[in-house]
Parts: sequence; structure tokens; C-alpha cells
Amino acid sequence: MRALFTTHSDYSDITPTQYDAAYAWIGDVGLLDELDSKVPLPCRVFGAAMANSQVPWFRDADLLIRRPDELPEDALRAAEALGLTQEEAFAQVSTVWGKVDSEERSRIGTAGELALVELLSKSAKGRVEHVAAWSDGYGYDIFVDTRQHSAHLEVKTTLRKGRLTVYISRNEYETMMRDADWELVTVRLTADLQLAAVAAVPKRWIVDHVPSDRSPRGRWQSCRLDIPPEVPVPGIPSVMPMLNEAAPVVLRKGFAS
Repeated sequence: MRALFTTHSDYSDITPTQYDAAYAWIGDVGLLDELDSKVPLPCRVFGAAMANSQVPWFRDADLLIRRPDELPEDALRAAEALGLTQEEAFAQVSTVWGKVDSEERSRIGTAGELALVELLSKSAKGRVEHVAAWSDGYGYDIFVDTRQHSAHLEVKTTLRKGRLTVYISRNEYETMMRDADWELVTVRLTADLQLAAVAAVPKRWIVDHVPSDRSPRGRWQSCRLDIPPEVPVPGIPSVMPMLNEAAPVVLRKGFAS
């Protein structure tokens, strides 16, 4: 199996320990699980290195690297060692970042919804339902209801303090436009997925910043919103009238004490 990558004689300039460590890394990052992949091997190795390197710039690659000539020096050196052009390296960074970001958003998003459902279940006077657990067609994630009030909460979650980027679907946006009880809630979790802050994004700001459909033949289906830190309102305004006296400060003022 090792011969699929190269012959042992090609490693005459490294120690057996280094050779074994490199081979172990190839297995750890999953390269041995995709031996029939049609993706060229240099691209696969480069992509695996980027996804598993934990270099600080990779987390914000979507903002920092918009063109091939903006690739950091470490990425360029790795690409050169593998015989990849700058354009090929850029394509791999974009592909791998998108996959990693999508998986991370799903993991963090689910954790944020569950944390908020648990907290609301203890703090709201009425019924709390996690509707996203059985359908993504509602246009929101959590339903809170009493006889006098109701709230339909679309939850977006982050681990970051300084950057708030959310993705909103066309269905979520159109639900917002027709549903007076709809509210976009942002949840910030700690690194160990504990709820740290809650805030709401005003509808007016969302309306002013989503893309426009320029013709009947083209319409957006999903968009990314980079929300400035001064925009979200602490707490969840639509839920405030439904909170019991024991509700924690994070639901009223936005930040855990």
C-alpha cells in the first residue's frame, strides 16, 4: 500500500522514524481511505495539509484570500513542494475551506439551537418546541408560545467574539417578511459549547442587506451576512414578555453573568 505513494528508496534522506510519522499522518488525515479518488494525489495531499494544519489564517480564508496571489507563504511553499501551481493551490484552499466551514457550521449550529431550547424550556412560561429537529421547512428553528404571545426564532450560532457571519436562506427570509413573530437570534457559545451570549438582529437591518433580485429570471436562494457588532440587540425582545422571574440574565440582557 505504501508503494501507491512512492518507493521506500525515495526516502533515503530521512530517518525511519520520520518515514513512519509521515505514513501515520497520511492515514490519520484519511488519504488511505480514498485510494480510488479521481482527484490528483498532489491536490489531495495539499488539501489534507490545509485542513489539518491549524494555521491561523485558514479559519478566515474566505476573507483573507480572495485571489491566488493572496495565498500565504506557507501555503505557497507546500504547493511548490507538491508541484502545484498558484491557481491549483488557491482552488484547493477554497474547496477545503468550504467543506470544513460547512461541517463546522452544522456542528456549532446544532449545539446553539439545543442550548437555547434547553434554556428557554426552563425560562419561558409557555410551550417551547424545537421545530428544526423534525423539519427545515418552517423558516425558523424554535417555537415559543403562550396564550398572549408567540415567537418564531431562527437561530444562528458562533464561537467568535469579533466576527459574526450568518447564512440566511430564501425560505427563512420570506418567512421573516410574512411572519410578524419571526426573529433572528444569534447565539455565542464558548469553546466547550456553553451558552455565553444571546442577541437579536433587527429585521430592518436584514431587509436592507440581503441581495436584490434583478430580474424575474434570476433570484438568490441563500446569502451570507456579515453583521457588525453594534447591530444585534442584547437578549431576545420577542421572548421577553414570556420569561418567568427566574429567567437568567443572558436572555434578558444578552450576556451570561
